[in-house]
Amino acid sequence: MFRRNNIASRIFQRQIYTPAPGTSVYCARRFYENLVPSCTIYDVECPDQSFRKFTDDGQYLISFSRNQQDLVVYRPTWLSFSCKEEDCDAHDLPPKAKRFESFFTHLYSVSLASCNGNELICKDFFLYVESNQYGIIATSTPSIHDAAANGAAIQGVPYVEKLTFHLIRLEDGVILDVKVFHNDFVNLTHNMGVFLYDDLLAIASLRNQTIHILQIRDSGNLVDVRAIGAFCREDDELFLNSNAQCIAFPDKSKLHQLPGNNVQNGTHLSQPNQEDSLLSGIKQRLLSFIFQGISNEEKDPALRAQWLKKKFYFRFQDYVDLIIWKVQFLDRQHLLIKFGSVDGGVSRNADQHTAFLAVYNMETTEIVAFYQNSAEELYLLFERFCDHFHTASKNSVSMNFVSSHSNNIHALEQIRSVKSKASSQFMKKMLGSLPYSCQSLSPSPYFDQSLFRFDEKLISASDRPRQSTDHPIKFILRRQPCSLKFKIKLGPEAGNADGRTKKIASFLFHPFLPLALSIQQTLFLQQPSVVNIHFRG
Repeated sequence: MFRRNNIASRIFQRQIYTPAPGTSVYCARRFYENLVPSCTIYDVECPDQSFRKFTDDGQYLISFSRNQQDLVVYRPTWLSFSCKEEDCDAHDLPPKAKRFESFFTHLYSVSLASCNGNELICKDFFLYVESNQYGIIATSTPSIHDAAANGAAIQGVPYVEKLTFHLIRLEDGVILDVKVFHNDFVNLTHNMGVFLYDDLLAIASLRNQTIHILQIRDSGNLVDVRAIGAFCREDDELFLNSNAQCIAFPDKSKLHQLPGNNVQNGTHLSQPNQEDSLLSGIKQRLLSFIFQGISNEEKDPALRAQWLKKKFYFRFQDYVDLIIWKVQFLDRQHLLIKFGSVDGGVSRNADQHTAFLAVYNMETTEIVAFYQNSAEELYLLFERFCDHFHTASKNSVSMNFVSSHSNNIHALEQIRSVKSKASSQFMKKMLGSLPYSCQSLSPSPYFDQSLFRFDEKLISASDRPRQSTDHPIKFILRRQPCSLKFKIKLGPEAGNADGRTKKIASFLFHPFLPLALSIQQTLFLQQPSVVNIHFRG
């Protein structure tokens, strides 16, 4: 049996051996150990744009214009050029091959933001509906901080006058439908406030504390399914309004007996203010679940009252003050909702604040589980079943191979090693990533930890930008002989790095081609980004 790792022996082995059932894709992915991005074009000539990501099927490269008004879509193509010399490998690439257009074909540009510049594209947000090749892009007016809260709005949460979600057919750039929110706030940084599961879209409104569930139809329409917040069922509002009228007018036949005949004089009885007298529907479900859970902990009726006083009534106001931070789908019926304080909901360092996680059943409108973000029981579930939190759409095959500590022994050993050395805040830090941001991980095989080993402090499957480094990022073969397969460098060896300027780098890997973009930006300076293209030569 062939034990060589060169690509010729791998192809021959594939012809004569049949992989074990269920492992054919894993065996095919081993070819990426030989197909690596071995060449780099530094500081390539490209449009001055903000490159967002490759779609999960690899068909499109999504970018936004520098003024954040236009969506620009490219089709990845492979480099091709002719060489008249005998030894082509000894020659450098021709100048025409070093252009951005040699790797990407411009398909179209679509103007989404308003012409007066008041509404801009949210460049950190993009979701891809792979089944229909639809894209979801958001535009919004600037955030207004320290705004007065009106009605059911939460004080301390900023708001935007207009927030628009655009559903776009990426094949030709046609805008199919839009969903507009007024005087609201949704955290769109790294897709945090919106989650896509199959054809269902969950949008978490922080200011109005409502989870909007929308359905994306095949026809290209955004249809409202339900809104979870003040009300949990579709007829809750109708039921409360009907009861409020009964309370205000218990018997219409006795209205003439009212002193001064107020109705005829035009003075109506005031109805109870539901916003001031009632908690929201989701908050009442949460408090009921907490009360029942604490009550069931003590079997002795005599001690139960003291136990409730200590564990529930003493903290009652803290539970009432909780607001929705973030939400994700676990399946088509269950939501994972993160609750916390107002300060943590709008803070960049939300991990430092105490938070709670609840599992909510949309069909029964019940809370079925509730944990603090430092609970050991939740961490054990997270460690063993991490992939259940990485809920991917059924059409996204590539996302099933993203490495995690519940499907990869190397990732599990790494997290357990860190856990043994870490402080008591380790579980809280790990659970701080829940709920996961939608489509925030790259399915590229070069981030498969069963194939390659790399420094996750410098690069990872997450789409978050990282502090730029002058040292090359090494990808080392996981299997023997554990050799260096390729390196990602942000600049040439003789580059003059200026240590006085702080730079960040982001990496966009194609989901299946040996192709990647590294983008280096200088903070606090309005300079064009430096884009490098890494590909297999």
